[in-house]
Amino acid sequence: MKTVAIAGTFDSKGQEYAFVKELIEGLGLKTFTIHTGVFEPAFEPDVSNAEVANAYGADIKEIAERKDRAYATEVLSKGMEKLVPELYKAGKFDGIISFGGSGGTSLVTPAMRALPIGVPKLMVSTVASGNTAHYVGTSDIMMMPSVVDVSGLNSISMKIFENAAFAIAGMVKFESEMVIEKKPLVAATMFGVTTPCVDYARMYLEKRGYEVLIFHATGTGGQSMEALIEDGFIEGVLDLTTTEWCDEIVGGVLNAGPNRLDAAGKKGIPQVVSVGAVDMVNFGPRETVPKQFEDRKFYKHNPTVTLMRTNVEENIKIGEKIAEKLNMAKHDAVMMLPLKGVSMIDAPDQAFYGKEEDEALFNAIRSHIDQNIVTLKELPNHINDKAFAETAAQILIDMMNQKKI
Repeated sequence: MKTVAIAGTFDSKGQEYAFVKELIEGLGLKTFTIHTGVFEPAFEPDVSNAEVANAYGADIKEIAERKDRAYATEVLSKGMEKLVPELYKAGKFDGIISFGGSGGTSLVTPAMRALPIGVPKLMVSTVASGNTAHYVGTSDIMMMPSVVDVSGLNSISMKIFENAAFAIAGMVKFESEMVIEKKPLVAATMFGVTTPCVDYARMYLEKRGYEVLIFHATGTGGQSMEALIEDGFIEGVLDLTTTEWCDEIVGGVLNAGPNRLDAAGKKGIPQVVSVGAVDMVNFGPRETVPKQFEDRKFYKHNPTVTLMRTNVEENIKIGEKIAEKLNMAKHDAVMMLPLKGVSMIDAPDQAFYGKEEDEALFNAIRSHIDQNIVTLKELPNHINDKAFAETAAQILIDMMNQKKI
């Protein structure tokens, strides 16, 4: 029989969790309860708060005596982050659900993030309708708005709890019987303005027996890809769209953080990298663009996204940073430069066409790349040319097959 883990503060929200427990068990599933509160629970859990605290080397009595909510949340959260994956590996549960406000959400989501992708994870939260990046990270946690606070049983909360219970039960209970052929996994990065390139490359790879995972280079996309590479899921990386570095260096809204381009090099995984969409920095609606950029060249991508053309100075910095990251590779790294343009709108008669800006980018890479480590290839193509895409794909295949480039 499949089992759903229910994790939460059974001291302050015992009535609510008991209600959800009964619902899930009524659907023919077992439950496995984990108490994350500081004080005595309303019902006997399968895993006590003392066990959660002990997983982080702390004592629950000492936590209670401090009467420091922030400290308790931090310690119990870290205990959960360590303990929950161990319980999953031991076969104690098949999916996990929790309910809470900002504190309860912070308590359990780190543990959910530590579980493998594909394990059902549902967080019903008062903060689910806002910016959930802090809670979800690069995981596949499902965030469900609680609408009302998780406090007591009423006509609204009971319906939300029912829907949540049915959702986690469905995810845990029903599994597809479809047999999926296991193929080598390739990670690729794409933006709307590099879609033709990545589509050509994807089709080329798929015809030759590879499965391609496409990551939208919007910050979280790059972070998700880096995490999957780090976790050992990926056998080859086609990182053709490195635009997230524009936002990281210039100050746009879609940056992927300072560790972008780290994982493949550290893991020694074959990677083919290019400079797709490095002609643009991303902002929200035009009125949200910082005033310091008022005189720059802009392009309205859609009502909620405004693009700003990178200038010569910025492209030099971006090129230097990309070269620095690639120089960290152990082996099997290729940098490909599309000499006729880096995005759909960086082409003759297009909004961001800029030979001077592109040349500054290319020269920065040429002068800073360590060609004892990284192979530099320059092609007389636009990035969205089929020839460029298929050449990149074949180079990656050759590296994955340990052939000479």
